[in-house]
Amino acid sequence: MSPHATRRVFTSKGQTDGCSPPLSLIPMAQSIRRDSPELPDFSLLKRLARDQLIYLLEQLPGRKDLFIDADLMSPLDRIANVSTLKQHEVDKLYKVEYKPIVSTSDQLCFLIRPRLQSVKWICDVVNADKAAGKFRRYKLIFTPQKFYACENVLEEQGIFGDVTTDEWGFHLLPLDDDIISLELPEFFRDYFLDGNQRWVRTAGCVLHLLHSLYGPFSKVYGIGRCSKMAYESWREQVEEGEQKGRDGEIGSVFLFDRDVDYVTPMCSQVVYEGLVDDIFRIKCGCVEFGPEVTSSDKSLKVMLNSQDKVFNQIRNEHFSNVFGFLSQKAKNLQTAYDKRCGMDIKQIKTFVSEELKGLKQEHRLLSLHIGASESMMKKKTKQEFQELLKTEHSLLEGFDIRECITFIEEHINRQCSMIESLRLLCLLSLTENGLLSKDYKSMKAQYLQSYGVDHLPTFANLKQLGILVEQPTGETLTAMENKVGKLVNDRAAGKLTDAFSSLAKKSHFRALSRRLNLVPKSDEEYDLRVPKDMAYIFSGAYVPLSCKLIEQVLERDGWTGLEEVTRLLNGQEFAASGCSEADGKARSDTQRTILVMFLGGCTFSEISALRFLGKEKGYKFIIVTTAITNSARLIEALLDNRA
Repeated sequence: MSPHATRRVFTSKGQTDGCSPPLSLIPMAQSIRRDSPELPDFSLLKRLARDQLIYLLEQLPGRKDLFIDADLMSPLDRIANVSTLKQHEVDKLYKVEYKPIVSTSDQLCFLIRPRLQSVKWICDVVNADKAAGKFRRYKLIFTPQKFYACENVLEEQGIFGDVTTDEWGFHLLPLDDDIISLELPEFFRDYFLDGNQRWVRTAGCVLHLLHSLYGPFSKVYGIGRCSKMAYESWREQVEEGEQKGRDGEIGSVFLFDRDVDYVTPMCSQVVYEGLVDDIFRIKCGCVEFGPEVTSSDKSLKVMLNSQDKVFNQIRNEHFSNVFGFLSQKAKNLQTAYDKRCGMDIKQIKTFVSEELKGLKQEHRLLSLHIGASESMMKKKTKQEFQELLKTEHSLLEGFDIRECITFIEEHINRQCSMIESLRLLCLLSLTENGLLSKDYKSMKAQYLQSYGVDHLPTFANLKQLGILVEQPTGETLTAMENKVGKLVNDRAAGKLTDAFSSLAKKSHFRALSRRLNLVPKSDEEYDLRVPKDMAYIFSGAYVPLSCKLIEQVLERDGWTGLEEVTRLLNGQEFAASGCSEADGKARSDTQRTILVMFLGGCTFSEISALRFLGKEKGYKFIIVTTAITNSARLIEALLDNRA
């Protein structure tokens, strides 16, 4: 590897080992501005969702059994736990498992996503009861909305008159003070791969809800076709509804399509929260730590948010800094415990009543995060992980591409993680604007030989999205690009533009990187203990394109001066004024509260980068996302390896 490429894995001054902890933790020098505004109170969203669910359950009076979609169980637990449901005459809870039911209740309630598979299963349940001569009452609650296709199935199966249907507008789940999720992981595949626009209105409803509770918004920026449609859907709802003149709590809104930046989610996450998500999978704000972390024979579910004081201090830190912090924290905790020595009875009584409980809680959390860090170190062994990071950084910088290809081929031939191998192939294609024909054919053949030919449809999906593509050769490519590019840039082409836009999908990563300085140029080591820009989230190697675009648009108050960048991203950018009338300090605070909505998913690394940017510039970012994603989830959504 070139010295320039190797430089990126330095983790702190004087260190070249990216996973070795520093001797002490120097707090990250982020707080250049200390006048960041307060965040709005999003607990209201939970209360509204809970009250509406209780109202819907009470529409079926008497004792009833509740069947819940598997992927709704975790979000539901954050809104209304079992005891709350029991208080409203829910007798037993069942997970939807698409098999005959064992419930003996004469009232059944189904809480489901609007999926045809679930509706067909409910039809089978009702028809089986009819055949057996059982009489029950059935209620279907669709969330976040019901679709005509689902009601059509009920009619086709002859049970439309036997069931009542309702809609639970559970659009948003606050995962933390500044993170709100729609918990719709299927949004990415449905829209970006299948072209299914059913969730676009849902995104518009989300904006409308936030606008109603925390608006009005002063400005709306966006990039991507889905963002534009979601914005238009929201504007229609605003125009239909009643206008209320009041001061807003959110200033600008930025809508972002995931397909504008595939490079960022394909990179290995090295901030603590991102790494925990990559290895343990954070689900709905919770993570399950196994016995190897808890140092017992049991697993433990832990809520990861700002209420966890230990986690809150390390979540945005580069992993190389975490051990040093935890070590110092342990020493401080021991010092606090040692204060007991030499106390008189009155002092001990005060210590026990006021401090001991908090210290024990902090000790428990500290033990868990130390265990998690040790477990991650074992799974991401130093040499292997460092080689992986070096390869990624070389790809991002455009150095030693042949060496990178050799590394990826070895990874495939050793039959390492199937997802990891595919991720590296995708990152190679995205950064190099596609693979040379001979490389594409060779590496695709090697992958199919190592992991099975049933992955062939997955390659077609990745090609369709422009994530893993073969570079067409010669004049044919240039001619096609010129023709398609003209169509894409012609705003009057309408639907024809959409039809041809997939043909023009090229990452243009190198050109974008130069224009936006995504790969910082410096001959000095990057000190991760005192980061100077958002690149720290990838060890100083790369500033995420998504976050850089947001920074640039906010600085310029629009897209002016970014015409070349938007051209490389196939356009579809927009900016619109809102109607905020606040003034004085309230207006100033509001303008610095920015809501960023990711359509298709957002990574914890991007959230960490925006938090850093917020502290640097005096902004408060609120992240709204269709779901939390990472490289594995994104690739798994595109897998089509069913035999």
